[in-house]
Amino acid sequence: MKDFANLFTTLDQTTKTTAKTAALSAYFKQAAPEDRLWTIALLSGRRPKRTVTATRLAEWAAERASLPDWLFRASYDVVGDLAETIHLMVPPAAQSVDRSLSAWVAEIRALATAEEADKRSAILSAWDQLEGAERFVFNKLITGGFRVGVSQKLMTRALASATDIPEAELAHRLMGNWTPDTTTYESLILAPDPAADQSRPYPFCLAHGVDGDPDDLGPPEEWLAEWKWDGIRGQLILRGGTHHLWSRGEELITHRFPELARALDFLPDGTVLDGEILAWDPEKQVPQSFAALQKRIGRKTVPKKLLAEAPAVLRAYDLLEAEGVDVRARPFAERRAMLETLLADLPPEAPVHLSPVVPFTDWATLADVRAGARDAQAEGLMLKRRSSPYHVGRKKGDWWKWKLEPLTIDAVMIYAQAGHGRRANLYTDFTFAVAKDNELVPFTKAYSGLTDAEFRKITAWVRKNTLARFGPVRQVPPEQVFEIGFEGIQRSTRHKSGIALRFPRMLRWRQDKPVSEINTHADLLEMLETYG
Repeated sequence: MKDFANLFTTLDQTTKTTAKTAALSAYFKQAAPEDRLWTIALLSGRRPKRTVTATRLAEWAAERASLPDWLFRASYDVVGDLAETIHLMVPPAAQSVDRSLSAWVAEIRALATAEEADKRSAILSAWDQLEGAERFVFNKLITGGFRVGVSQKLMTRALASATDIPEAELAHRLMGNWTPDTTTYESLILAPDPAADQSRPYPFCLAHGVDGDPDDLGPPEEWLAEWKWDGIRGQLILRGGTHHLWSRGEELITHRFPELARALDFLPDGTVLDGEILAWDPEKQVPQSFAALQKRIGRKTVPKKLLAEAPAVLRAYDLLEAEGVDVRARPFAERRAMLETLLADLPPEAPVHLSPVVPFTDWATLADVRAGARDAQAEGLMLKRRSSPYHVGRKKGDWWKWKLEPLTIDAVMIYAQAGHGRRANLYTDFTFAVAKDNELVPFTKAYSGLTDAEFRKITAWVRKNTLARFGPVRQVPPEQVFEIGFEGIQRSTRHKSGIALRFPRMLRWRQDKPVSEINTHADLLEMLETYG
């Protein structure tokens, strides 16, 4: 645990990629195999679930620190992170015990089935044995909030350096439904069985956003354009006589979209497709809105009524595996031609559709086409270099997303809440309202889009102008106007406003605009009719 805590500290205290890679590589070379495996799991999002409630942890920490509950909670409000508050407030360890990371993780996971008294005893004992960064890491693990500023790509690069296994090969090995309970470091990294996991997807190829116009990308004939669909990115895998569906977030979502099982009736075994999962209108043969698909997100089983209202299809735009052969290294134009041949004769009832190419001869013409993306239930366009392979992760130069400008509305801030992590001392999470007759109607929250300097300035204003406190939330006078950008709008019965926004964020702090000029609830309803 000491070595892992030292690694965590090093990673947390530097922003240099080379320093992080070197620290990880050194750790992977010397750590025990069980600790290496858990480190890979933690850095790829496979962290233990919370086994103790935040309320109980706060109570036990206040007790151990001999502090009244109100003082501990006030400190928590200032720090903004429970794990760090416990780390700072609990007295130093009575003894130092050097146990492995995997041993501590096993103890944390065992608490899930323990009685509350046993949980309390185990955690107080851990605090008495762990010092400094070790205790902080333990607290992060016990709260289920362990995160560190390392991407899976950077972690994979360090692992490649430590093992001399090609980075792209390691990236593929780390995909799939594995956990430290189902594999070992040896079998996952050093001696993988290619047939061990028929469901394993490929690492997704990701795109960068186009800044401005795409004229700088070079001759248009070097590129293919497609719609950027407003759905869920997914890989459909047909291997071993069965099918698997993965989201871009490496979540296995096969059972949430049972319609795609019929792909086995139309496509050969050994096929892997990359595409967009969309709710489909079978009568009009067009995509439904994202709001229709959203009703199915998060459901493990889908009722018949919803299956009928929002049937799902995969609009395929890339072929990654054909007849069991990995074809990702071939040029995109070649993979696209293979995909078109594969899907050419599928009947309309097949759950897989070919995503059409958007023809164009020059960038100006394509810009005009892009302007109509919302009419096609798309967010904009994808631009893919004809000669490009299917990269692992986000490699700049070959794939670009050229999204529409966001929808916008001007609103006033009415509540503020402190952020987390390095922004725990700043107010960064705001609730916004629009005008309706003589009242203000809250309609969305947003926490991103401003600079650190702007957040510091608005934080000073919040502290001076707080009207009321509701736990960590501060009510403020409706004086500060912000331009809110968002990707979509839909009806909602959960909100007083009757609407919900997709991907809301702050575009500008409109210090030049008075509250009397903010948008109205009627403006939102009009946008709902147009874009919902």
